[in-house]
Order: sequence, then C-alpha cells, then structure tokens
Amino acid sequence: MPKTEILEQSRPIFPFAAIVGQEEMKLSLILNVIDPKIGGVMIMGDRGTGKSTTVRALVDLLPEIKVVVNDPFNSDPDDPELMSEEVRERLQKKEQLDVTMRRITMVDLPLGATEDRVCGTIDIEKALTEGVKAFEPGLLAKANRGILYVDEVNLLDDHLVDVLLDSAASGWNTVEREGISISHPARFILVGSGNPEEGELRPQLLDRFGMHAQIGTVKDANLRVKIVEQRASFDESPVDFRKNYNASQEELTLKLGRARDLLKKVEMDYDFRVKISQICSELNVDGLRGDIVTNRASKALTAFEGRVQVTPEDIFRVIPLCLRHRLRKDPLESIDSGDKVRDMFKKVFGYQS
Repeated sequence: MPKTEILEQSRPIFPFAAIVGQEEMKLSLILNVIDPKIGGVMIMGDRGTGKSTTVRALVDLLPEIKVVVNDPFNSDPDDPELMSEEVRERLQKKEQLDVTMRRITMVDLPLGATEDRVCGTIDIEKALTEGVKAFEPGLLAKANRGILYVDEVNLLDDHLVDVLLDSAASGWNTVEREGISISHPARFILVGSGNPEEGELRPQLLDRFGMHAQIGTVKDANLRVKIVEQRASFDESPVDFRKNYNASQEELTLKLGRARDLLKKVEMDYDFRVKISQICSELNVDGLRGDIVTNRASKALTAFEGRVQVTPEDIFRVIPLCLRHRLRKDPLESIDSGDKVRDMFKKVFGYQS
C-alpha cells in the first residue's frame, strides 16, 4: 500500500472544501498560501468553532516547492537567502545539487515545547572531539518555507514568544552554545489560533501576524445542523467522506496554483495605494506593516479570483483583516475594530457596500 494511502487511513484530515461558514478564517488562510509574504494569520474565536480543524485542513491544499534533497532546512536551490550554510558552501564549490519537489510543510508548535526542541541543539561533545558543527535541527528548521502553526498561541510561554519574534523579524534562527554558533534560514508563515477568554496576546507578537480573523459560533440553526451532520459523517467514515470532496479539493488546489502564478501580473492603481495609506494614517496605525499587508492581501484576492486589476471591492474585503489588530485599543469604545476600519474605508474611498 502506498505511503499516502496508509497516512490517509491512519490519520485522515477533514477536507477544507467541506468546512461550512467561517469565511474570514478561510479567506485569510487562502490568501497566505497564495502570497506567503502577507505574514501569516491570527485566528481568534470561541471554543469549538473549528479553528484547529480549518488550519489543519489547509495541508491538503498546499502547493509543491523545489527543495534540495536530504536538506533538513528545506533549502531553496535558487535563492541564497533561503539556503542553509552547508548548501551555500556546496554551491560555491560548484557541486551539483540534487533537487526534488515537495509539498509545503505544516509544523505544529506544542505549547509545552522546550527551547531546544524549537530552535535545535548543538552536540558540544561531538563538536569538541571531532571538530565539526554537530547540529540537531528543531521545529524552526522544519518550518522553513512552510507554515508554523501554534494552537492556543495566547498561552505560549514568554521565552518561546521571544524566539518566534526574533525568527519572524530576521528570517533566521541562531543557536549559540559554549562559543559555537549556528544559523539557518527560518522563513515561515506564522498561523496562530486562540480563545480571547484565555488571555490577550503580547502586542509585539500580535503585530507579527499579517492578518487577524475573528470567528464566532454559528447562530443559524439550519447551518448548525448541517455542521453537526457533516462532522458525524466524517467521524463515522473519514475516508468515504473525503472521497465525496475529492473533486472540490482538486479544483481549489488548481485555483490556488493558478493564483500563485498570476500574482506577479496583478496591478493596483497608485490612487488606491494612496488611499490605503490614508486609511492607515487616519486610524493611527503604528508603522507601515498595515499598508504593506493590505496591498499584498488585495492583490492575492484579485489573483485568487482570476483577475489582474485590483478593485475597491477587493480592498474592502481584506482591509479589516489586515488592520483590526493594529488599532490602538480604547477601553471606552464600543464599536468593533473591524467595523471601525470599514467605516474609515467608506469615508476615504467614498464607497457604498
């Protein structure tokens, strides 16, 4: 039996195409697959709303990337910024690199993980006796050029938050011990989920997420029944349930692949870019990350819909997801941050939804 079939039967994943509702969450994840430089997504919502299920369902849709064979860092053979030191040295020596295509990986970061497990460890004894840099890669190495998923991210220990902040900012992970230092690329899409009742995120980490999706419990009774029935069908016979969605999954995968190819051709009017920056300025958004992410997300949505020219409607759909978590919190204000962003958009663009 092929390895993929064994995996399918031992640990089937709920299909992404079967997930009902939660459009903000699904759109945010899809846009990050199309353009990883958007910078990830933070999903906040009530317990039992399918946050983890949806993120893990994304694995089936991830495209393939070119990697160096037997390299623990998923090095890109064409981009020195995404290569390990070893691969770069081999290139400088004019060695022939074996290359293969591999699906983008999704790595789970457990809440109780140690810093060594996340960053990797250096074997000091081997380094001293044999004179080689003996490095055991961690989760950040495995997540390079992939997705790093942290469930209940608001409960993550502060020292691991600092590690993630450093890696997310620089794109590199450095491990130092007893005078020995090893660095490797750690460029990943950071995806986090959490329940706001269990605590707020540190502002520094929240700002690292490109997008912020808020999800709530479905109120419509008919929709709730449909979700319950789907879950029961999946639990009863996961393989058969997945077969019913094979066509939808393949269609979505192809659409994502086309969008990634089309993204380079998508254009946005200069006037729209000015208005996006005006909105960020009017809302007192710190820094320029909000402007950059909104531009990228608008283009990714345009590509996903098979077009090459960004419209105001595209921007209107993504701008609350890109800015709501960057607004300064006013405890006396009752308006939802997403609605505040939409109101400012309508004012600046003169737009009626």
